[in-house]
Amino acid sequence: MTSSYVLTSRQPGSEAPHEAPEWEARLALLGRFSMEIRSRKVVLSPSVQRLLALLALHPEGATRALVASTFWPDLPVRRAGASLRSTLWRLTRSSGRNRLVDADDDCLALAPTVCVDLHLAERRAAALVSSHACGPAPLPAPAELREDLLPDWTEDWLVVAREHFRQTRLHALEAVSRRLHDGGELAAAMECAMTAVEAEPLRESAHRHVVNIHLAEGNVAEALRHYEFFRRMIRSQLGLGPSSGFRRLVAPYLGRPLDP
Repeated sequence: MTSSYVLTSRQPGSEAPHEAPEWEARLALLGRFSMEIRSRKVVLSPSVQRLLALLALHPEGATRALVASTFWPDLPVRRAGASLRSTLWRLTRSSGRNRLVDADDDCLALAPTVCVDLHLAERRAAALVSSHACGPAPLPAPAELREDLLPDWTEDWLVVAREHFRQTRLHALEAVSRRLHDGGELAAAMECAMTAVEAEPLRESAHRHVVNIHLAEGNVAEALRHYEFFRRMIRSQLGLGPSSGFRRLVAPYLGRPLDP
């Protein structure tokens, strides 16, 4: 029996194979949460926002039991199920006749006509770091790599997914920076490298990219200043020093012996 809380039931395989979906809605999870339905921004209750975000993290769908226990772990099973049904009802009121969530007696899933920026960013990042990637890097740096996954939310179930995407976008930013550097687009390469540094100030590989770009530009003083900034920061916060590879990179330009 199909749930009445969504517009259409989930019918696997009903979409034509290899046919690109026509987006009815766009769900933004990078930076601040937002939902647009047919190019119109929609205000959703916090519980509906959480439901859509959780389903976006489970592209293959999630059982009702999993969703209910994730959101209301301290409630009895029946009450948690009732709270989930109430959330689905609110979703239906907000979305009207538009298809956002497919449901059956056991599972919930985002409708295939909902475009999720997180999914697009993950695919873009995978393409950028692929060993088969070729040609010039995109200019400017991909906007979808500039924001973390819902950074202001404090839900426990987001922690692992947020860290996963953060590492994904950091690797992609560094890959783009490297390709731009190799192509002589040093200003754009620096922008990507600094975006990675801002995302994770203690990430040495990102700082090495910054120093390499300064050296390629002939800005030795800037390179040494940035190296010293990183050296002092990592010493004060972690009690560590730069790696031997980083020290060797700047060794020819230092007016003193390398740090031990």
